[in-house]
Amino acid sequence: MNKVLTICIALFFSLQSFSQQDSTTIEQYCAVVATPRLLSTKVTINIDYGESRSVWKDNRLKTEEGKVKKFNTVIDALNYMGNNGWQLVNAFPVSTGTNSFVYNYVFRKVFLREEGIEVE
Repeated sequence: MNKVLTICIALFFSLQSFSQQDSTTIEQYCAVVATPRLLSTKVTINIDYGESRSVWKDNRLKTEEGKVKKFNTVIDALNYMGNNGWQLVNAFPVSTGTNSFVYNYVFRKVFLREEGIEVE
């Protein structure tokens, strides 16, 4: 009886040790795209997290109040991303063919794979 009880307890604790969370990390990337506005010195900022786009769904970045997040300048958008833990990886211009450029800034952030929790 004693052996059976010991084996049951050992099996119980060995099964419990397999329930640990996945602590592996994953890198996620996003792009900040700055497009010049027509007949203006201001730019339009879009943040692409790689999600699917739809005509019927508004994927724009929102504030906590649910309003569309607006940035004053490109630097304002870059500071926003840095304050939220994103690290700048690369920045490059893409020519639109009409003597203007769309500027792309690629960011990276590390998350825990299973929970989607950011890693500092």
